[in-house]
Amino acid sequence: MTNVKDIKIAPLRNRLNGSLPKIGIRPVIDGRRNGIRESLEEQTMGMAKAVAEFLSSNLKRSNGMPVECVIADTTIGGFAEAAKAAEKFAREGVGVTITVTPCWCYGSETIDMDPYMPKAIWGFNGTERPGAVYLAAALAAHNQKGLPAFGIYGKDVQDATDRTIPDDVKEKLLRFAKAGLAVATMRNKSYLSIGNVAMGIAGSIVDPDFFEDYLGMRVEYVDMSELVRRMEEGIYDKEEFERGMKWVRENCIEREDNNPDYLKVSRERKDKEWETVVKMTLIIRDLMVGNKRLADLGFVEESEGHNAIAAGFQGQRQWTDHFPNGDFSEAILNSSFDWNGIREPFILATENDSLNAVAMLFGHLLSDRAQVFADVRTYWSPEAVKRVTGKELTGIAANGIIHLINSGSAALDGTGQQRDADGNPVMKPFWDITADDVARCLDATSWRPANRGYFRGGGFSSQFVTKGGMPVTMSRLNIIKGLGPVLQIAEGYTVELPEDVHHILDNRTDPTWPTTWFVPRLTGKGAFKDVYSVMNSWGANHGSLSYGHIGADLITLASILRIPVAMHNVPEEKIFRPSAWGAFGTMDLEGADYRACQNFGPLYGKN
Repeated sequence: MTNVKDIKIAPLRNRLNGSLPKIGIRPVIDGRRNGIRESLEEQTMGMAKAVAEFLSSNLKRSNGMPVECVIADTTIGGFAEAAKAAEKFAREGVGVTITVTPCWCYGSETIDMDPYMPKAIWGFNGTERPGAVYLAAALAAHNQKGLPAFGIYGKDVQDATDRTIPDDVKEKLLRFAKAGLAVATMRNKSYLSIGNVAMGIAGSIVDPDFFEDYLGMRVEYVDMSELVRRMEEGIYDKEEFERGMKWVRENCIEREDNNPDYLKVSRERKDKEWETVVKMTLIIRDLMVGNKRLADLGFVEESEGHNAIAAGFQGQRQWTDHFPNGDFSEAILNSSFDWNGIREPFILATENDSLNAVAMLFGHLLSDRAQVFADVRTYWSPEAVKRVTGKELTGIAANGIIHLINSGSAALDGTGQQRDADGNPVMKPFWDITADDVARCLDATSWRPANRGYFRGGGFSSQFVTKGGMPVTMSRLNIIKGLGPVLQIAEGYTVELPEDVHHILDNRTDPTWPTTWFVPRLTGKGAFKDVYSVMNSWGANHGSLSYGHIGADLITLASILRIPVAMHNVPEEKIFRPSAWGAFGTMDLEGADYRACQNFGPLYGKN
């Protein structure tokens, strides 16, 4: 059994440089004085305060810290007051704006014209001085000026004295705000490429133009030899290393060695490999976000880090042919806990697959949860399962399953051993995780000596089987020459197979790696007409798995960044994109998305 009864949630903090983006609320009003504006002041500012209170009470950042809203000092009746609001927002670090109004206002004179700021407008559905008229006029101005904005319009008419926010408006406010904050959070951060291209995997050919133009990020590069230098020169916190080794001995269960006898190594060699992988974990983290302790030790330059909100470790093959693999480091950093306590997971892609790292980053910023990195390895048809095992798939797995598996880099949250109040398997935001949750995740995970056919330098791979019954979303970003980035989304569920069926199927690949059996939700058409089509339409060998059905949130986020969605199974009524997308076609929404993204170009593009 593990020894984590005293584990605590680490203090909430922003571990990256740069202030946390805030939401700016813009109360816009009819600027005509002598009775009209004066009669609307209280209602308009009341809408702004209600939205600010609602969002602050219902949103958290992925690091657990509260979301702050900033309201303009006055209502905005014209450009002079719009400029004052913009100045305040710049001073306060606003990264997203929401305009609210219950009345007619002067459209192009009052809109937010910052081209990089995700923006939405809620026009009150009332009859006295309908904000919906302003909403339509302001959105037309946004669209004419090439500044896409989201329109929020409640379905039901409200009385002028009604200060509540309707449920359909709340849903859109939350979806937009969470996606907008994700966009603002990524800006001016970095992707850290540790190493270079892994085994010719296209996603590890890191494209700086994509990161700069679409995400507002930069790419930083560090050769893997930097890990060797820091290990050999002692550029890590040795006290933390000892604490980490003690935690590993107590909580990381090493199981049998599946290597053939001629590849097995001594206990002494394995113990040294454990020391190496713990040091690697410390060093990769320090490379990403820095470590003030290193400055105390005299390593001031190294203490700064690279302000990396995501990273990738090449590993194969130049590293893993000689040194222990990155599986332990990737799995622990991607998890919501380690020897320092329960904390925000890091985003670290195996094989330096930067595009899967972006999918992981999107999922984390939208769901606040750890992400599971996996190979999208095998489609098992019902017929193939019956032939190989003699058993039939049943329940939601009856139409076939997809085997998600990779060499031990998946977050341990992916075991599904965390529990909600009713005892159901979940993956929680880290601030809700308990010591019992951590203990179950660790108890369900074995650490197996690495397959030395793959990894000549040894190391340890995590092995677990994900609990069934969790709603999950698989996503992946791909880059297509001549088109640019596209996002793929598949909502579905984890499933559990009978133990004998699982072992037969699992043993045909590598049973020392973590396994998730995934079933996408089918729609009967296109890429989702059957499970085979989902697998056959997937654009790369990797995918990121996030807890919950977050496909609609991913679509909203992608539209802000001007990344089209290539395939998804999200119900049409949940799709929320900028108003301008409707001008590119309303019958073929997927085609309209492509045309709109091509027309407006990447959010931070130079065109």
